[in-house]
Amino acid sequence: MSFGEILGLAGGLFTTVSILPQVIKIFKSKSARDISLLFNLMFLVGGFLWLAYGLIGGLYPLIIWNALSIVLVVALLVGKLKYSQAG
Repeated sequence: MSFGEILGLAGGLFTTVSILPQVIKIFKSKSARDISLLFNLMFLVGGFLWLAYGLIGGLYPLIIWNALSIVLVVALLVGKLKYSQAG
């Protein structure tokens, strides 16, 4: 594994895991009023574009972390749609 791949895996880990506390907070508090729908939609589009780029280039760190980020952002969007009026 190259140094670049290690950096990509480490960077992806931190950026992807940074979404997790927000997902947990939304579903624990059952409130998503302060979550930006536009930000999450833009983040989702960006994640798909990065995933496509990773797939085209065979860049496994991009593929792995963006696929996971997409799952987490979809969870945020579900929480936003479900709980935006709660709390």
